[in-house]
Amino acid sequence: MDSEEASPVVLGVATGRVPGVAPTSEQLGHRLKTLFHNKDTEDMEGRSVALALLFLTCVATVTDANNIGICIRNCAQCKKMYGAYFEGQLCADACVKFKGKIIPDCEDIASIAPFLNKLE
Repeated sequence: MDSEEASPVVLGVATGRVPGVAPTSEQLGHRLKTLFHNKDTEDMEGRSVALALLFLTCVATVTDANNIGICIRNCAQCKKMYGAYFEGQLCADACVKFKGKIIPDCEDIASIAPFLNKLE
């Protein structure tokens, strides 16, 4: 055994846990208090974290739904402006596919270029 390593008995004495020796009632009481105190604290922390995640999920879902709605309304506006030259259904499908991340602007040709077609 290296001189750096402590034996299990030495570690047990330092921590109050010696293999083969029963702990005293005072040690058991302290361990139970620590166990229940930490469990209550962890439960409360766990609930707080779960509630925070639930809240953020709801906010993210509402935000995504709002962006999709804005995107689809912009597609409808562009369809009214450009008529047959604008593929409104393709635009709306892109809104849903990309969850409203790409919002078309009818006055910005670059943002609506994928949805424009040439009529002959």
